[in-house]
Amino acid sequence: MQQQPEWDVAVVGGGPAGLAAAHAAAMAGASTVILERAEHPRYKTCGGGLIGASLNAVRDLPVIPAKDEIRAVTCSLRGGREFTRAEPASGRPLLQMVMRDDFDAALLERALAAGAKVRQKTVVRGLSEEDGQVAIRLGDGTTVTAAVVIGADGSAGVTGRHVGVTFAQVDLGLELEIAIPPAEVPRWAGRVILDWGEIPASYGWVFPKGDRLTVGVIAARKTEAGPQADATRAYLREFVARLGLAGHEAVRDSGHLTRCRREDAPLRAGRVIVAGDAAGLLEPWTREGISFALRSGALAGASAAKAAAAGSPAGLASALDEYGVAIDRGLGEEMRASRKLLAVFTRHPGFFHGAMSTRLGWRLFTRFCRSELPYQEFLQYRYARLALSVLNRL
Repeated sequence: MQQQPEWDVAVVGGGPAGLAAAHAAAMAGASTVILERAEHPRYKTCGGGLIGASLNAVRDLPVIPAKDEIRAVTCSLRGGREFTRAEPASGRPLLQMVMRDDFDAALLERALAAGAKVRQKTVVRGLSEEDGQVAIRLGDGTTVTAAVVIGADGSAGVTGRHVGVTFAQVDLGLELEIAIPPAEVPRWAGRVILDWGEIPASYGWVFPKGDRLTVGVIAARKTEAGPQADATRAYLREFVARLGLAGHEAVRDSGHLTRCRREDAPLRAGRVIVAGDAAGLLEPWTREGISFALRSGALAGASAAKAAAAGSPAGLASALDEYGVAIDRGLGEEMRASRKLLAVFTRHPGFFHGAMSTRLGWRLFTRFCRSELPYQEFLQYRYARLALSVLNRL
């Protein structure tokens, strides 16, 4: 006789994708467990900027644990041609800045309030499917079983390998959390700094979070010239020195790889689906990942709950296939449009820098930040198509 799994849905990973998935699955009535290798609250390397799509995805949170609200941006091109533009103080912010330990803790509380359970300090070693369920092998030698598993354990995690996710773009991000004295907080507050770097498709940033600054750079791990790790580290050192921050204490010093999926990469293997970084879902141009994690996680949780409740293998497969279709029609479209913009930005960063300094360019940038203008919609504009067509020929 076939045994019933312990859980309808097991979520591997307790970041934004996993916690959004657990919340959605529990809200749909599925018995749900989160398996998290660390323990909340825990530090996570991340810029921590919440764009409009992220804020929309968590609008039911009682409080967004924001450290700052961004209404101004200072831009430079390889350290020069600097300009600053700002929105009115009374207007909607462009971004809300969070520390990931605070933000993820709030998402965990929301998932638990919906009925999900969590097992922290729980390492997942492997997955296997048999007898109509998934067996999740843990680091302590025990096993958890579930009707459906949602993988949200990062792009280098167990679940992505199990599903067979492949990547078209790999970037190296380096980041410092720098402590600043109280007297310097007003200098940085309410303003993001962006610098378009020398390495193709690279940029640097400063995100203010009260008495902390998140300072980082990101670039392709490899270009036609070869590996870029040394050049990326040099870019970060130069950027920090240029900002006058070299003498400040770096509370955290971290690096990570961001990986964008190939369009034909699978999102499902049997009863296992992947979301967020585990699925390689993030915006290729800016490498923004929080909104992609929250949105894909919510879709995965809803599909997993529907699949777990299905009365037949065909019904389960249909429910899980719906997730892939929803991703392709939504986040997949955003990624395709973003890749087109990235290709042009890589060759002509000066054009984008100059365009952003104009009134129209700034208005478009603010709409992107607030998620009022998706990239794919922007590319339907006649002037956008014309500009990209000309730049692609240069």
